[in-house]
Amino acid sequence: MSKRVTIDPVTRIEGHLRVDVEVDGGRVKKAWASGQMWRGVENILIGRDPRDAWAITQRICGVCTTVHAMASVRAVENALQLEIPVNAQYIRNMIMLAHAIHDHIVHFYHLSALDWVDVVSALKADPDKAAELAQSLSNWNGNSKAEFRKVQEKLKGFVGTGQLGIFTNGYWGHPAMKLSPEVNLLAVVHYLQALEVQRYANKIVAILGSKSPHIQNVAVGGVANPLSLNSQSVLTVERLLAVKEWMLKLDDFVKNVYLVDVAAIGAFYADWTKVGRGITDYLCVPDIPLDGKGTTFALPGGYIEGGKLDSFKPIKTFGDQYFVDGVSEAVKHSWYDYKGGNNQSLHPYKGETTPNYTDFQDDGKYSWLKSPTFYGKPMQVGPLARVLNMLAAGHEPTKKYATGALDLVSSIAGTTVGLDAMHSTIGRHAARAVGCAVQSDEMIKQWDLLVTNMAKGDLTTFNKPVFPKGEQMGVGFHEAPRGVLSHWVVIDSGKIANYQCVVPTTWNAAPRNEKDVPGAYEACLLDNPVADPEKPLEVLRTVHSFDPCLACAVHVVDEEQRPVVTVTAAASC
Repeated sequence: MSKRVTIDPVTRIEGHLRVDVEVDGGRVKKAWASGQMWRGVENILIGRDPRDAWAITQRICGVCTTVHAMASVRAVENALQLEIPVNAQYIRNMIMLAHAIHDHIVHFYHLSALDWVDVVSALKADPDKAAELAQSLSNWNGNSKAEFRKVQEKLKGFVGTGQLGIFTNGYWGHPAMKLSPEVNLLAVVHYLQALEVQRYANKIVAILGSKSPHIQNVAVGGVANPLSLNSQSVLTVERLLAVKEWMLKLDDFVKNVYLVDVAAIGAFYADWTKVGRGITDYLCVPDIPLDGKGTTFALPGGYIEGGKLDSFKPIKTFGDQYFVDGVSEAVKHSWYDYKGGNNQSLHPYKGETTPNYTDFQDDGKYSWLKSPTFYGKPMQVGPLARVLNMLAAGHEPTKKYATGALDLVSSIAGTTVGLDAMHSTIGRHAARAVGCAVQSDEMIKQWDLLVTNMAKGDLTTFNKPVFPKGEQMGVGFHEAPRGVLSHWVVIDSGKIANYQCVVPTTWNAAPRNEKDVPGAYEACLLDNPVADPEKPLEVLRTVHSFDPCLACAVHVVDEEQRPVVTVTAAASC
């Protein structure tokens, strides 16, 4: 007998996501993913100066901030065919990479790990044995026996008061939990350490971006960071040396803790390499530009069809016509209307954002997200798409870390685990850790490139944009932590005539498209095991593996137009 399960809201994500599944015989037979708030930023931008768009669009989300700022300035620069100084690229690149590393660490430890780690079970662990296990896997300096004993005592204090604090509301003791008490304690120790380590990434973003969150330094034409070899009032070598130190601390944690933990936990949940496969058409864009025009990149991108690496088609440059021509969005099952009818899919340059809320309709409209497609097909975007495309492109650092991770999983699991295991719920976590290691290496390289270029006497960071009369169109893309992000702008005589954001969670959490084909979440949930429909932990595992950001995919609407907050400025003396 089938049972309808509604999880609303899905927690440990950004934004408001509702997931409905029909469970029959312990398996998911149908699924719906629904974004529960409207994003109206596109309409807010109409008629504004294109140079202001980056500051507004990064307010779409309080976490995914830099990514929207970067995609926005790139869109306007693409429309103007504006080259920017390489120093500006290096600074932007370091900001984006630091932001990504922060995002990856927080996603695994603080948003997803509790789907796999039974915190209460850690109380039964022998802390010395848990520390010895951790030491056998890596040389991380936080794996001492004293540290493990201290954390277990802290955890006992939580439980002893009846308050689990940050670990409240987990499915502790759920039959799907498989880790031993020692492995659970290891994960809890690293969970708490990750809270400290992720701060280094935020410091990097704050120094280079002038603020975090919501950076203040980017501009159409480059960045607002004056460079100097000696002045203390701008970005100096001294400040850059502090940034380098934080980069190395992050690198240590990523290589010796995060990547190792994901491999170890993945080995214990090897059966989850057969769950959550879903869509295996993977889209990724190139990023970390190495020149001012965006024609060469440190990290490649492209499209893979059906999970076959030999089908790889590269996306080579900013504004690549292959990418530009392939993207469109449908609203048949979304709470929007198109003027020409809802059974069509519109290119973002022609995109419309006209809301039409109808309540939740299983076979009708049920989400505030649109349904993007690439040449008519829904895609999976994100870390798995990124790693597979970089492997297909022959990117050696990705090959090195992917091979090392799979070898470690195979060693712990006692059986060979190959690349095909990546097409899964647990595989998305592995891919994210692999990609994070690649990005950590690249962040340090970008630091070296900037300092080397400064030593040559090049301190330029900005080229002034010029807005011609008439219409210009541009797209700015960025391979954000959750996948392909693109901003599309139409400029008419120096003002924004149309603006559309096609974000990673719109790709993955999309409702069925105009052909009634499901998006990645819905497809990956099919046949997902559910041991207890009253405690649908397994559904959360697959959804959380994508790291939903519904704040990016949707925003907010109030049809009654009630004031949210009133701010009154006090008179100055």
